[in-house]
Amino acid sequence: MAFQSFEDLEVWKRSCNLAVFVYESLKDSRDFGMKDQMQRAAVSVASNIAEGSERGGKDFERFLKVARGSAAEVRTQAHIAAKVGVINTEQMRKMVEETKGIARMLTGLAKSLNTENRTPNTATTEDEEFHG
Repeated sequence: MAFQSFEDLEVWKRSCNLAVFVYESLKDSRDFGMKDQMQRAAVSVASNIAEGSERGGKDFERFLKVARGSAAEVRTQAHIAAKVGVINTEQMRKMVEETKGIARMLTGLAKSLNTENRTPNTATTEDEEFHG
């Protein structure tokens, strides 16, 4: 997978949009604990993609896992926030669907990185073996 910058990654763009949607959905909320936790988790998804991308290598894979965890955190908090009336059902549904999509994209990106970083099988053939 070739990309110049994390800003080129569709999953990063979607994660930024998710964070904006979470902020907009909670702008009038007076439940400051839930609001703060959801906003931090939502921002964390895109931030971890960016930080991992800049670090590269195995760090990138690790940061993608952290981003996936943050997406799950947002999804869980959306369910709770809807149940206690902090957000409406439609906002919850959109957050849940978007975090599921982002998680799938993060898994795919991590797999593609893992495939790129693997070395080819270097087993020797019978002709190449040393028979000394």
